[in-house]
Amino acid sequence: MNRPFRALAHRDFSLFVLGQGAGILGYWIQLLAVHWLMYKLTGSALLLGLTVFAAQIPVLILGPIAGAVADRVDRHAAFVVVQMLQALQAFVMAALAYLEIIEPWHMIALAMFLGATIAVELPVRHAYLPDLLGDRADLSNAVAVTSFIGSAGRLVGPSVAGIVITVFSEATCFLINGFSYFIVLGTLMAIRRKPHQRAAHSSPVFSDLREGALYAWRSPAIRALLLVLAVMSFMASPYQPLMPAFVAEVFEGGAETLGFLVAAAGFGALAGTGYLSTRASAQGLTRLIVVATACAGAALVAFAFVRWYPLSLMLMAVTGFGMLATSVSVNMILQSIVPDAMRGRVMSLYTAAFMGVSPLGCLVAGAAADRIGAAHTLAIGGAFCVVAAAALAHRHKRLAADVNRVATAR
Repeated sequence: MNRPFRALAHRDFSLFVLGQGAGILGYWIQLLAVHWLMYKLTGSALLLGLTVFAAQIPVLILGPIAGAVADRVDRHAAFVVVQMLQALQAFVMAALAYLEIIEPWHMIALAMFLGATIAVELPVRHAYLPDLLGDRADLSNAVAVTSFIGSAGRLVGPSVAGIVITVFSEATCFLINGFSYFIVLGTLMAIRRKPHQRAAHSSPVFSDLREGALYAWRSPAIRALLLVLAVMSFMASPYQPLMPAFVAEVFEGGAETLGFLVAAAGFGALAGTGYLSTRASAQGLTRLIVVATACAGAALVAFAFVRWYPLSLMLMAVTGFGMLATSVSVNMILQSIVPDAMRGRVMSLYTAAFMGVSPLGCLVAGAAADRIGAAHTLAIGGAFCVVAAAALAHRHKRLAADVNRVATAR
């Protein structure tokens, strides 16, 4: 154990976290509003899944390429450009909604545009973190702190969105997200940019991409962790877009009920990342991944069949804890064992496994939910997560030894 949030002692990292906190809060406010408006307009769980698919499939397609590019470009400049494009997307959504001309295809197209920017942003963000720290020993803590901020936004954002939708409209949620980017861009401008030492590259980008993929595949620890993360992302992540259908089918609730259920998952995620921020290193995290993945899966199975709202809130909190503890632990391990020359490429594979696989799961889950119901779809996904945790537990000792050996050598 170590001092929590110690990475915030670095000025540039603190500014980065402040801006990202505002941006993530706005993102979650908009995300819930998009899902709620789509279901209100169409009543289709399949279109909910398609919306998430459109938003996240660019991460799977473009993410690895963006990771190779992140090892070549000025990461600060790339990050600024991406934030400006995301602000533009939010204001276009707000304008269409206020004019009352927004249609499902608008939301799907704009979700895909946002997804393309996120596909570039995430590997750049992961590779950019070391540039914001004066002491590389705080890198694992910086990963946990940024994840904590993300979880805090996930906790507060949906609750705020539910209230804003009830009192005002979905359009107001989109506008709030757009204005949040003024804070993001302001903090990025205040960061003291350091000269970024980029290695000379004579090989094509796709050659670098192949090199990064081979590096990850030949490492037993990286390969196993990314596979478990991909299974959880495919099977468990669809609970988010299916939540409006689940709320309507099971609780006969509205936007506020939806907001509090999603916020409960955010509370669990916040607790998980808060705990991880106290850890001094990545050692011992493989065991936590096994437990967290199993807990997320089991809680999701139980949530599918529980009809008592207070217990459903608690189960959502456990699900959020398990999913974020797994994803952040994998992130911390990778940041600890991957060399700088490979960081952008390997972290893009992490992004693809975490967010890129999710849209495929959401599309399948949306189609399944229209046939067998949202509850049964969630239960099947949770059961697969438990199986993945059991498979990882079987190889836990060998993987833990491999992670510790590489982290110590670095």
